[in-house]
Amino acid sequence: MLAAQFRRQLLVVVAIAAFAVGTPQAYAAEISAQEAVDRVQQETGGKVLSVQTLRMGKRKIFRIKVLTPSGQVRVIEVQADQ
Repeated sequence: MLAAQFRRQLLVVVAIAAFAVGTPQAYAAEISAQEAVDRVQQETGGKVLSVQTLRMGKRKIFRIKVLTPSGQVRVIEVQADQ
């Protein structure tokens, strides 16, 4: 029981530390929609059908719809602050 509590507390501390050490939003380089499209095309080998720019709070996300070489339509989300 005590070990389980300690593990939970340790996980919380590790999660907070990982968040604090991560790249701060203010300093993160933001990619353009075209860069996101290029990445998705390179990763999937598919044809991009559409691109949407979404805002979720302070985050910008590109939602890219792509037709894969196998004929499947996939929707891939790429965060702009990478």
